[in-house]
Amino acid sequence: MDAASSISSEKSRIASRRPLQDVGSRPYIPSLLTSSRNPSSSRQYGDRFIPDRSSMDFDMAYYLLTEPRKEKENMAVASPSKEAYRKLLADTLLSNRSRILSFKSKPPAPSEGICNEFSSNVTSAAQTKPARQRRYIPQSAERTLDAPDLVDDYYLNLLDWGSSNVLSIALGNTVYLWDASSGSTSELVTVDDDSGPVTSVSWAPDGRHIAVGLNSSDIQLWDSSSNHLLRTLRGVHQSRVGSLAWNNNILTTGGMDGAIVNNDVRIRSHIVQTYRGHHQEVCGLKWQGSGHQLASGGNDNLLHIWDLSMGSSSNLAHNQNQWLHRFEDHMAAVKALAWCPFQSNLLASGGGGGDRCIKFWNTHTGACLNSVDTGSQVCSLLWNKNERELLSSHGFTQNQLTLWKYPSMVKISELTGHTSRVLFMAQSPDGCTVASAAGDETLRFWNVFGNPETPKPAAKSASLGPFASFNHIR
Repeated sequence: MDAASSISSEKSRIASRRPLQDVGSRPYIPSLLTSSRNPSSSRQYGDRFIPDRSSMDFDMAYYLLTEPRKEKENMAVASPSKEAYRKLLADTLLSNRSRILSFKSKPPAPSEGICNEFSSNVTSAAQTKPARQRRYIPQSAERTLDAPDLVDDYYLNLLDWGSSNVLSIALGNTVYLWDASSGSTSELVTVDDDSGPVTSVSWAPDGRHIAVGLNSSDIQLWDSSSNHLLRTLRGVHQSRVGSLAWNNNILTTGGMDGAIVNNDVRIRSHIVQTYRGHHQEVCGLKWQGSGHQLASGGNDNLLHIWDLSMGSSSNLAHNQNQWLHRFEDHMAAVKALAWCPFQSNLLASGGGGGDRCIKFWNTHTGACLNSVDTGSQVCSLLWNKNERELLSSHGFTQNQLTLWKYPSMVKISELTGHTSRVLFMAQSPDGCTVASAAGDETLRFWNVFGNPETPKPAAKSASLGPFASFNHIR
């Protein structure tokens, strides 16, 4: 086949690719369980063993206790023949007797009381307590979807998984929605070239409304159930909006201009607070679970912790530079941020290719608790909601996902399959499945966090809530 035919064939293959088309799946492999080791029975013995003196030969006992010392003394002077004769004589006369203490019968069973009751309770608890199962972590993605036109840009945030179990992903100028329950795909919006490409997506807590950041600096708010554009926020930033984070009705936006803005989506004058501490693009934004603290990371290698109560709409100029903590420890851009679900003041952050470290911070005291060199660019971080584990995604050279045990940071597993840096990760509402999107234009699903210990209640149907006023605010 000549070069022209080869190029024509490749163009035909690319043109035939469909967004979020299933390009390969593997069946789920059930966990390999180890059998439990329960005590076989409760031993009904007392705690004292008293010898029976009348059945013991004290002369024989004395001989057996002192014979080893005499043997050592005689071995130096005795000939081999005499030593062999001595051993044969001892075996014949002693009839292989070697016990010093003697017992008539087994000790009596302990009387009913506190000791016996305690032993029974402990044994019963050990037998009834379910054995902890070993979690099997599949090394291959459960499902792989095609993601053509995914922008290979470290500083953007193009993937999110909402509380209604719908995943959103931005591919070029289009935002697609993939329903994890049914496997169906729909198109939310395609913006024109003047506005695109899409630079960030983020679901609101209700799982129905979604924010879309654009290269033009605009932010769009959509109702996913009706595919209706509710509102466009303009004039918030001077350039593209690469990071978004929700805190109830507050949508926090981070731009290439270095500004961080809190927007109250319920009111017409939506800008209520501005934070300024970064002098380059803000590429990471995450609100603490309680909503009291905000973490921001930038291309200036800085990590800031902001307190919600530190600013107000009435005095923006006075409060806009008052960060709670400013960390300068990373040596590259800080995009990967994750608040710990079981310790509210614990934050994990990951640095770019010039840093390669995951760092842990106490955001109350400002102390760096630990720093781990991962050996490659850290693109994203996710905590396991059911275990004390952390998942990181990486770039060159392995383009892998790494599961760490916290706080020891021992590697539990490394998941490979992507052929380019794994830029984005999102976690399913139940906390079990992780979706990863990479520069190789694939979206992969991993059953890395296992099943939750207790079933979560089904999500209630979302109401308009704080978005009820969108229809008349433009």
